[in-house]
Amino acid sequence: MIRRRRKIPLTVDDIMTTPPLVVSPDENVVKVAKKMLEHEYGSALVTEEDKLVGIITEHDLLYALSEGENGIKLKARDIMTEDPITVKTKTDIMEAIRVMKDANVRHLPVVDERGRPVGVVAFRDILESLLLLIHFFYC
Repeated sequence: MIRRRRKIPLTVDDIMTTPPLVVSPDENVVKVAKKMLEHEYGSALVTEEDKLVGIITEHDLLYALSEGENGIKLKARDIMTEDPITVKTKTDIMEAIRVMKDANVRHLPVVDERGRPVGVVAFRDILESLLLLIHFFYC
């Protein structure tokens, strides 16, 4: 029996969304939500001195909204996921998928060698790239 090991020839750099939406820890969650809506992003990266310190996703904004009047007074630092899992630009797509699956996340910040955010890979980005590959090979 012949077994072939197939590899998708893509890296995170090929499919990530750039530039990432970056906000400060002290930014009001309403402003963060408006920016995400305006730019059609599903997440915002929270930075201090160009270093990634957190991520805010649509789910986090729902949490803030569920707090009612108190929720709209929250800051990015209050709802962000601190020290998010990240990948580098040359990370293989299959590795990024494994990381997302293992961590149960849909948004994966991409950082450079210095830890500065350069993009985000969302589950949607991966799905779109795989659909393009299927279309390319079978259509």
